[in-house]
Amino acid sequence: MPMNPRLLRPTASGLDPDALAWRAAVIAAGSSVDGGVVAAVSRFVKGCKSDGIWDAMKSVVLLAGADTLAGALAPLKGTAPTSYNFVSGDYSQTSGLVGNGSTKYLDSNRANNADPQDSNHMAVWVHTAHVSGVGGYLGADDGSAGANRIAVSIAADSIIAKSRCSTGSAVAGQGAATGFVGVNRSSGTSFFVRSSGTNNETVEASQTPSTGNVLAYQRGGGFPSYATARLSFYSIGESLDLALLDARVSALMTNLGVS
Repeated sequence: MPMNPRLLRPTASGLDPDALAWRAAVIAAGSSVDGGVVAAVSRFVKGCKSDGIWDAMKSVVLLAGADTLAGALAPLKGTAPTSYNFVSGDYSQTSGLVGNGSTKYLDSNRANNADPQDSNHMAVWVHTAHVSGVGGYLGADDGSAGANRIAVSIAADSIIAKSRCSTGSAVAGQGAATGFVGVNRSSGTSFFVRSSGTNNETVEASQTPSTGNVLAYQRGGGFPSYATARLSFYSIGESLDLALLDARVSALMTNLGVS
């Protein structure tokens, strides 16, 4: 599939060093990336730094833009994920990576307890939503205390989220939501779920974080709830302003032709 014509422009000077490091990682993975994509990623990184949220973003993967799946798994920040059962046909340069609802997932290789108990976020960009049953987008949830989860229930038409807790929060009317979906905890008493441009607060005390790695395309644990969704971005890390991250990721996806 050809790249969005908006990306076929010369790469400007003054690119952010983290964007250049990402380009080098993509090339090292045996892939290539258009100069316009690198420029868009540079604007994203610079914007996140200007907003004061970049430092909180500890594990960031852009699942679009590079010309192969291997390149898409090169991290923009943090450790590269481990891919389980994905193949090249699951990946689109302009729309991201799609799950199959049964066997395919990514291990982010970031432990759920790598961030403080009361300072944590997880976020994804959903290009195509999960289609039936329950699908996990990002999570470390084995049903025990201190779990994290972004998942959707199609039957309940809800986002089902957890942040450092064993009791989930349901955001109604959002089961088929696309675009930015994120969870953030910055206190011991409540957390926020953001989707469709709105923050929703859940009053739920935090617990000591569970120790498993955060997984993408499933919720984690003995009931993985694999997703059929097509995702094109995820971020994991410490607490940040979800609205600011939403705006930056939305702009990036528009520039990449994903939104």
